[in-house]
Amino acid sequence: MVSAIDSMTAAAPTLPGLSSAGAGSALSAGASAQPAPFSELFADVVGQVNQLEDQAHAAVQGLMTGSGVDVHQAMIATQKASMAFELALAVRNKAVQAYQQVIGMQF
Repeated sequence: MVSAIDSMTAAAPTLPGLSSAGAGSALSAGASAQPAPFSELFADVVGQVNQLEDQAHAAVQGLMTGSGVDVHQAMIATQKASMAFELALAVRNKAVQAYQQVIGMQF
């Protein structure tokens, strides 16, 4: 087990972005390189899920009205929207669970 850890730490400097020089230069690049807050990321994801839902709705409407939308296109659009919604819901549930664990900690 120790040899596996040693081989991983020996390989780490060769990976891009993991060397100490790379980390220092990334931090000194400026304040514009700061990561976005979780709330902004989640809001973007909700917007993207909403777009997929709208596309699925339009595909199903096109299928029902006979305006040139194939069944497989409508099914793919609805499955994309469904999977995106399930993923966003799972991330939200994990975030709520983590928040509840942090609140439950005693200091």
